[in-house]
Amino acid sequence: MPAVKASPLPTASACGCGPFEMQARQGELAREGEGRDVSNDLAEAVAGWLTYLGGERRYAGNTIEAYERDARQFLGFLAGSWRHTVSLAGLNSLTPLDFRDFMAARRDDGTGSRSLARTLSALRSLFRYLERTGVLQNRSVLSVALPKLPPRLPKPLTEDKARHVVDEATLDGELSQHPWTGARNQAVLLLLYGSGLRISEALGLNRKDAPLPPRDVLRIVGKGGKERLAPVLPIAQAAISDYLEKCPHPLEPQGPLFAGVKGGRLNPRIVQLLIARLRGNLGLPHTATPHALRHSFATHLLSRGADLRVIQELLGHASLSTTQTYTAVDRERLFQAYSKAHPRA
Repeated sequence: MPAVKASPLPTASACGCGPFEMQARQGELAREGEGRDVSNDLAEAVAGWLTYLGGERRYAGNTIEAYERDARQFLGFLAGSWRHTVSLAGLNSLTPLDFRDFMAARRDDGTGSRSLARTLSALRSLFRYLERTGVLQNRSVLSVALPKLPPRLPKPLTEDKARHVVDEATLDGELSQHPWTGARNQAVLLLLYGSGLRISEALGLNRKDAPLPPRDVLRIVGKGGKERLAPVLPIAQAAISDYLEKCPHPLEPQGPLFAGVKGGRLNPRIVQLLIARLRGNLGLPHTATPHALRHSFATHLLSRGADLRVIQELLGHASLSTTQTYTAVDRERLFQAYSKAHPRA
């Protein structure tokens, strides 16, 4: 069975697209496909699919990049198996066995169940799009079952550890070559923990969005274009104000709120590395990540009696079942409440 390989199918960057704006130029994609593993018509169709995901479906940039990579690997696998260019006509003749062979090859390469599930979702999306646009009709991929996924519970920090992470972030910056970054780091982490923001949401804020008094709420557009209001704690407002006073870079209203040392928008990797250093300083587990602060936000609200529906709205979850995973984390508190409240307990 041939190993999975990357096909020369043009990537998002080859289309001249940023990760958050999928504007495929189909003519260029077609030319890229000439003499390669993918035919011109298929390259154009995939470009249209990526544009559709970013435009009409409003998928996040990271999701689109992952879906594009999954499709590229699948087409590369077919080209290696068939030893000739993959075309739309070829895709129309695929059977469920072809998809299972690809998934088995990826599994042999060490790909986990969650990545395989995402890959199959990407291929289902692609083939549904191709059928809807009338270029082929092949539903074989729907016959392939999604891999069983092990339950994955959020890994929040304790209240004390979350507080220490936020406090230590200031010291970490002050000890660096750019002391002002300490105030910036603390402001970012306070939005993750105090408002439940994703790291992409916090770093995507512009200067005009800064929640300074009397403004105490942020309007956030999260995954799938879902909009929500996120309250901002007074301590976070104060931290943002302190950061703005110390930041040496001019921050334009339409420019980034959180700047890197060179003045551009702060890269998420910088925050990830910050948390990695704090893990060592504070003896935290490897599950302590920027996203763990968002988990901590939800878990700590729940443990103090917040309604699950309220937490769902604050996190921007489309489904309550997603938010309910936090109840398993807080199981001990729930059983204690049950023991106290039930008349026969």
